[in-house]
Amino acid sequence: MAKIVRVATDVGGTFTDLVAFETDTRTGAATIRTAKADTTPPDFERGVLNVLDKGGIDPAGIDFLAHGTTVVINALTERKGVTVGLITTEGFRDTLEIARGNRPDFFNLFYEKPKPFVPRYLRRELPGRMTYRGEERAPLDLGPLAGIVADFRAEGVDAVAICFLHAYADAAHEEAALAELRRLWPGVSAVASHQITREWREYERSNTAVLSAYVQPIAERYLRRLDDGLKDKGFKGSPYIMQSNCGVDSLEAVARIPITMVESGPASGMWGAAELGRLIGEPNVIALDIGGTTAKCALIENGHVRIMTDYWIERDRTSAGYPIMVPVVDLVEIGNGGGSIAWVDDFGKLHVGPQSAGASPGPAAYGRGGTDATTTDANLWLGRINKDYFCGGEVTADMTAAERAIASVAAKLGVGADEAARGIVRIANNNMVNALKLVSLNRGFDPRDFTLVAFGGGGAMHAVALAQELGVGKVVVPAGAAVFSAWGMMMSDLRRDYFATRLADLTEGAAGGIEAAFAETEARAQTQFAAEGIAADTVRFQRLAKFRYQNQEHTTEVPLDPGAITDDRIVGIIAAFHETYEREYTYRLDAPVEMVGLHVIATAEVGKLTMTEIPLGPADAGDAVKGHRAVDYALDGIHHATLYDGERLRPGMAFDGPAVVEDPGTTIVIHPGNRARVDGYGNVHIDTAA
Repeated sequence: MAKIVRVATDVGGTFTDLVAFETDTRTGAATIRTAKADTTPPDFERGVLNVLDKGGIDPAGIDFLAHGTTVVINALTERKGVTVGLITTEGFRDTLEIARGNRPDFFNLFYEKPKPFVPRYLRRELPGRMTYRGEERAPLDLGPLAGIVADFRAEGVDAVAICFLHAYADAAHEEAALAELRRLWPGVSAVASHQITREWREYERSNTAVLSAYVQPIAERYLRRLDDGLKDKGFKGSPYIMQSNCGVDSLEAVARIPITMVESGPASGMWGAAELGRLIGEPNVIALDIGGTTAKCALIENGHVRIMTDYWIERDRTSAGYPIMVPVVDLVEIGNGGGSIAWVDDFGKLHVGPQSAGASPGPAAYGRGGTDATTTDANLWLGRINKDYFCGGEVTADMTAAERAIASVAAKLGVGADEAARGIVRIANNNMVNALKLVSLNRGFDPRDFTLVAFGGGGAMHAVALAQELGVGKVVVPAGAAVFSAWGMMMSDLRRDYFATRLADLTEGAAGGIEAAFAETEARAQTQFAAEGIAADTVRFQRLAKFRYQNQEHTTEVPLDPGAITDDRIVGIIAAFHETYEREYTYRLDAPVEMVGLHVIATAEVGKLTMTEIPLGPADAGDAVKGHRAVDYALDGIHHATLYDGERLRPGMAFDGPAVVEDPGTTIVIHPGNRARVDGYGNVHIDTAA
C-alpha cells in the first residue's frame, strides 16, 4: 500500500509526545497514531527515538517530520548555557547592567535588578559608531579585536555575542566584526544582533544576542545529534523545527539562531487551535492549554495568531526578567496545572500554585511519595477523574495518600475534605479565568464572541467551568487533546518573520518610502528562501506594521491589506490604527500617526497535513457508554454522570450532561445542561448554554 507518513514529536519537561498520520495515497484514508515516552535529559534526542519506537514508526518511512523542544527555554531558566563574551560599541558595555528602569517590586527598597548573563569583565568594546539613520559617524576600528579574542580564550569563553549601537539601521559594522572574529578564532560559536532582529531598543537587542549565544552551542549540538540519530535509523530527509512564531523552519536555519525556538511547544498548540478553528468554521478562538505545571492561553481573531517581539522570561511580580526580541506567539502563562500544589497561608487563605509537584513525586495520588494536595488530587476526590482509570489505566490511584493530602488542607481551613477539594478546583479555575481575561477582556475583546478550544492533559477537565464563568457559548475539545501541540506542528507552514525599524509619518507622499521598505524586506526573504531551494512562486507574504501616535513610546501592530502601499491607502491605514488602538486602550486621540516598524511574514508549505472529514453517523452514543458515577461539579453540585469511552465515540454521536468522557490522555467534564456532539474530525463540541 502506497502511503505518506507525517510525524510530529514534541519534547516536554516530563514526556516526549508523538503524533503520526499515515495516509493511503489511493483512498485518502488516514491512520493516526499517538504515543508518549519519558523525556531523557540531557540526551533529549534519545527520548525522540524512543517515542518513535513506542509508536511503531520506522524513521526510514517518514516523509515529513516536525519537531518541537523545550531545550532552549530549559537551558535559560536552569542556567545550563555556556560562558559568553559580549563585544559592543565603545561606551556601551554597561547596557546590560543598566537595563530598564521598570521595577515590578516597587515598594522593595532593597530590590536588585536581574543579574546579567555576561559579567562585566567579559563585556568588551570596539570604537566605531553608526547613527540611527544607518549613517557611519565613526569608522569601525578592529585593531583591539585580537586582544579581546586572546582574553576571551584565556577566560574560557565558549560563545561570543556582538551587538553594536544602531546595527538595526545598518549592520555593516557588525558584519565586519563577525567576519574578523571568525578569522581570528575559527570554529567559535558567534552571533550578531542583526542576524536575529532589525528592531531598535538597545538593551533588548543586546540581551537577545547574549541569550542566543548562551544557548547556541547546546541547541546546535542537540539538533545535530537528533539529525544524526534519525539518519542512523534510516530517515532520508531532515527534520523541520518548530519555532516560537507558530511556524516551522529548516534544521540548518534554526541551528544558526536557536533562540527562535524558545517557546516552540506553546506556539505549536496555539497554532493548532487556529488551524482547527479554520477547519471547523470557528475563526475566533480562545486557545487554552493546561498541562501538569502551567496553563497557557492565547486569543485568535479571524484565524490570526498574534505574534509579538516584546517577550520576557522570568518576569514576575518581584523581578523585571530578561527580554528576548524574537517573534513569539502572544500568550499568557500561569503556574496552574494538574500538579499545582494547594496551600494555606498564615491568614487561612487557600491558594493553588504556582508551585508544582511535577512528575516526581507528582500528585499524592501517584503513590510516589508526594504529600501535597494538588489539583489532580482534588479532581480525583470529587469523582471528576476516574480512580479506576487513572492516567489511562497505567497508574493505580493512591486514594489513601490523596485523602491524607486533602485532609491536611481541610484541617487548616477548618472544613471537610469534600469542601476543601471543591475549594481547590474553584481556586484553580479562578486563576485560569483571570489568565483568559488577560488575553480577551484586557485587550478589548468580548470572550462571548469566541469559542474556547481546550487541550493538554487537563484542558478538557476545566474548560466548561471556565467557559460558563466567561459567558463563552461553546467549548471544543480536539481529538487527541493530550498531544495536540504535536498535531499543531503538522499544520504549520515553513515560516519566517522579518521585522525592521522604519520611521515614517503617515502623511501625503509617505507611501513610496513605506512601500520601498516592504519591498526590500520581501526581496531579502525571497533571497534566503531561494538559497535553500524553495521556489519563489511557493512563498507567500503577509504585511503588518507598527504604528503609534506621535510622541508616544510604544506601538500597536496593525495587519495591512494585500497590495502595494499607495497614498490613497494611507487614510484607510490610519483609520485601521485608530480602531485597533481604541479597542485595546478604550480611547483614540486626534493626533498625527507615525509608522515605527514593519513586519513581514513569509511562509511556504512544506508538507502541511490535509484533514479529511468523516461522514456523520447516528446520534445515539449508547455504544460508547461505559457506566455511571457520582461526580461533584463544584458550583453545580453533585450529579449522577454518564461515563463515555472516548475511544468508542464516533462522528455524529451526541449526548447531554452531566457526563464524563474518558480516554487514555484526557478527561472531558461535561456539566449538567450541556449538550455535546462529535464532529467529522473527532472533535467534541460542547454547547455550554444548551
